[in-house]
Amino acid sequence: MERIGIDEFRRLDLRIAEIREARLHPNAERLVVLRVDLGEEERELVAGIRGAYEPAELVGKQIVVVANLAPARIRGVESQGMLLAASDENGVPVLLVPEKRVRAGARVS
Repeated sequence: MERIGIDEFRRLDLRIAEIREARLHPNAERLVVLRVDLGEEERELVAGIRGAYEPAELVGKQIVVVANLAPARIRGVESQGMLLAASDENGVPVLLVPEKRVRAGARVS
């Protein structure tokens, strides 16, 4: 993968978001639709984490999101950001979460 400079990295607006609501995507077997609190606003995100997490267990969880990603329509639902996750040895998504609770909207640097 190509290396980027610090100025390019600084262009990413990484924030802590708290999941307020989670539901299965109506038109996709692998997607979940999340309503997240970014401190000053709420947004909807579409994430490919279905099967790894049940919607009910996601509510209240804090996650890391790319807040300044251009919105994208994913299977008919607009996603207004992207959550960050890694994959375990079996390819199952694992959410990146803060070690301790912090305020929603806190900047990640």
